[in-house]
Amino acid sequence: MKKPLTPGAKRAGPGEYVFDMHNVNTIMGGLEYSPVFGACVEGERMIVALMRYPAGKPSDAHSHPNEQWIFILEGELEIEFDGKWHRAKAGEAIYVPADKVHKAANSGTQDVVFFTCKDASHGLHGKRVA
Repeated sequence: MKKPLTPGAKRAGPGEYVFDMHNVNTIMGGLEYSPVFGACVEGERMIVALMRYPAGKPSDAHSHPNEQWIFILEGELEIEFDGKWHRAKAGEAIYVPADKVHKAANSGTQDVVFFTCKDASHGLHGKRVA
């Protein structure tokens, strides 16, 4: 079986089709640039993660070479593209194009819970941008 591209992620193996995202693992979603954490599973072409964004925490500006979708399950997440902030609430999705510099924040008093999906070409993590 192949190793996951994302350190700590669960790699889906032959015959594995269902994953308990509340118990499969816990990893940092952005290593040195983001406070998000949660479960991550990788397949051949897709990566999915159920993440928690702690209240009152910002991320640093970052980018990743793979595009990303973020679906807000609980709370409201602020995200910045090109100097403009956008707010997404539960039930809304955010699209992050490949290589697009962005940052996020949770200025609320409750954690934000979101489901995210990326193509598996480069793993889950991106890199901080100065």
